Amino acid sequence: MARGSIVSAQSRTTSTLLSTLVARLSLSSVKCRIPFTRSQYLPSIRLFCKCSHAHAVEYLTDMTKYREAFSRRMAMAGLKPHHRIALGVSGGPDSMALCVLTAGWKTGGFNQNGEAGEFIDGLLAITVDHGLREESKEEANIVSHRVSDMGIRCEIVRCDWLDGRPKQGHLQEAARDMRYRLFQKVCIQHQIGVLLIAHHADDQAELFILRLSRNSGVLGLAGMAFSSQIFSSYAYSCHDDLKNHSILLVRPLLDFSKDDMYKICQGGNRDWVEDPTNRSPLFVRNRIRMSLGDLSSCSFKSELQAVISACRRTRSYVEHVCSNLINEAVTVMDQGYAVIDLEILNPSKIEDIFLSKFLALVLQFICQRQRPVRGSTSKLLLHYIRTFPCKTSLTAAGCYLCPTPGSRGTKALVCSSIDGPLPSKLELFQIHSDGEQRHCVTDVEQILEDAKSYSNHLIQDASDKLLLSMISDSVPTEAKRFNMLSESTYKNILLLQREEIKRFKLDSEVTSDSQLMHAVECVGTYPSIPLQPGQVCYFMNRFFVTWKLSKENGSRAFPREVHNDGGLGEDSWDEYCSSCLVGDEMVAELRHMIESDWLYLAKLSKGLSSGNLPLERVFIDEKTGQKVEKTNLCADYGRLSAKRAILSLKSIPVAARRSLPVLVSSHGQLLSIPVS
Repeated sequence: MARGSIVSAQSRTTSTLLSTLVARLSLSSVKCRIPFTRSQYLPSIRLFCKCSHAHAVEYLTDMTKYREAFSRRMAMAGLKPHHRIALGVSGGPDSMALCVLTAGWKTGGFNQNGEAGEFIDGLLAITVDHGLREESKEEANIVSHRVSDMGIRCEIVRCDWLDGRPKQGHLQEAARDMRYRLFQKVCIQHQIGVLLIAHHADDQAELFILRLSRNSGVLGLAGMAFSSQIFSSYAYSCHDDLKNHSILLVRPLLDFSKDDMYKICQGGNRDWVEDPTNRSPLFVRNRIRMSLGDLSSCSFKSELQAVISACRRTRSYVEHVCSNLINEAVTVMDQGYAVIDLEILNPSKIEDIFLSKFLALVLQFICQRQRPVRGSTSKLLLHYIRTFPCKTSLTAAGCYLCPTPGSRGTKALVCSSIDGPLPSKLELFQIHSDGEQRHCVTDVEQILEDAKSYSNHLIQDASDKLLLSMISDSVPTEAKRFNMLSESTYKNILLLQREEIKRFKLDSEVTSDSQLMHAVECVGTYPSIPLQPGQVCYFMNRFFVTWKLSKENGSRAFPREVHNDGGLGEDSWDEYCSSCLVGDEMVAELRHMIESDWLYLAKLSKGLSSGNLPLERVFIDEKTGQKVEKTNLCADYGRLSAKRAILSLKSIPVAARRSLPVLVSSHGQLLSIPVS
C-alpha cells in the first residue's frame, strides 16, 4: 500500500474547541431563504446621493454619542484599535456609517480624511461587485473612491459565477454566500482576522418577523449574533502546517437604528448609495421592511426591540449552559466523530431547550451541515438521548448515533452518516503559502478571550425574564405576560406574522417542482475525484485532505520487521513501491471508506496477492552496476502496510470508519487511510 498523509484541519481533539466552532454554524442560521416567485428580476440603477432619505435631518448631528456607543460595542467584542480589521462595504448608508465610526475609532478622531493620500493602518474595506447588473462595476469603483477619500484602503473583488447567474428564487441567498466567501478569502490574504458587518436594529426586526412566520423558537427569534466565528474551505499554509483560519465576524451596529445610519453619514459628511431594489416587493425582506415602516411609532419599535433583546439574552444563557455541557460531556476524536458521556450529561435532568441546542451543536459540528436541527428531528433526538442506557442506533440530521462499543450504553457515539444529505460538490485547491512571512493570523483567539471576560458578567441566570419557550407563537405571549409588549404592539406583531405566513404559503404554491429540485441536497455516496500529490481537497465539509508519497524506505517504515533489503539502495524501494501501487500517472481518487476496503486490507495483510502487486522485478544496483532481482518486494511492503493500517483502524469504532476519507487508485483499489 502506498503511504500517504491525510491532514484533518477541522476535526478537533478536545470538546473545548467544539464550543468555539459553534459560531460557524450559528452564522448560517441567520440566512433567510427567499421563496420562489414568478416575477422576473428587474435591473435598476442605484442612486448615489447624500440627502435622498425621506427622514433626513436638517440639524447638525451630534456624533459624540454614536462614537461612544460604538467604542463600547467594540470593547464588548474584545477589539482594540491596533487590531487589523476589514469592513464589508456596499456603499449604502449602513456600511458608510460603519466606515465613519470605525475610522474615527481607529484613529481617535484624527486623520479620517486620508490627507496626503495616507491610509489608516490596519483597516481595509472590501467591496464586492456581484456582476449581476451592467452598471455594477462602475458603482463599485465609485464606492471605492468614496471610501478611499475617508483614509480607508479599499479592495474590490468580483464574483465569478461559474455555474451561471443565480436563479431569481435563489438570487439574494446565492449573492450573500458568494459575498461571504470572498470576504473570507480577502481577509486571509491580507492577514486580517476580524470582519465588521453593518447589520443594525431594523435588520433584526425584519428577521424577527420573518422567523416568527416560519415558526422559529426563541433562539431563532434572537436574530443575528453580535459576534461569531466563520470558517471556510480556504486553506492556508503557515510554518508547513495546513490551517483553516477562522474569521471573527462582528456586527457592532445592532443597537443602532436605520435612522441612526443616515444621521451618522450626515454627521460625517459622507455620501451613500440608495438601491431601488431594496424597495422591490419581489423579495420577502423588502415586504416585511415596508410593513414595519407602516408601524413606525416609537413605542412599537422600542417594544419590539425589547423582545428581541430578551430573546438574545435567552440565547446567550442557553449557549452558556450548552458550552459547559459540551466541555464536560463531549469528546471529539481526531477521526472526526464525537463521544457523548450520558452519565455525565444526565439528559433526563436537562430542560428541552438546553438539550435540543446541545444536540444541535454537536450534530451540526460533526456533519458540518448548515441547516438547523428542529421540528420532528429535534423531538426524535430528544427521545433517543433520554433513553438510558443507550441500546439502539439512529440516523438523523446527517449523523449516525449508536452506543459506543464497550460502554454498555453509557456513552453515545456520533459520526457523520454517509447515507444522509451531503454537499453536492467537493472543492479542490492548492495550498496557499505565506512565503517569507513568519506569522499567521493569531489575534482571533485572544480577541475571543477578551470578549469572553468582558461578557461573563452579562450572562443572565435562570431567575431573569428569559423566554425559554421553544414555540414560536408563545414568545410574543410570554413577552406580553412580562409586560414587554403593550396590547396594541402585541396585536400588530401577530398581524404581521399572519400576513407573512399567508404570503409564504402563496409563494410556496406557485413554486414549480423543478425549482424545488434545485434546492435539494445530493443524497448518497460521495463521487470520487482525482487528486494529485500536493493538492488539497475539502471532503465532506469536514476534512482537509492532502497526500504525498512517503520518502521513507521500507527499513525506516517498518524497523522491527524488515532487517534485510537484499542489497538494494533506499531509493530503489521507494521507486518500486510508488510506481507499482499508484501508477505512472501519480493520481489517486478520494472517497469514504467502504466494507470492501477492510476486506482488502485483511487479505493483503496475510500476504495474499492483491492482483496488481508485482511479485518480481529487476533493478540495477547503483554501486556495482549489476542487475539485482528482488522477489516479493512489493508483496512484503504491502503486507506490512496493511497490518499497520488494520492496527490503526481497530482503534476506530466500525460506525465511524465508514465516514473516513481514503485514497484509492483509478481502479478503486485502496491506497491510503488517514494518518495523524
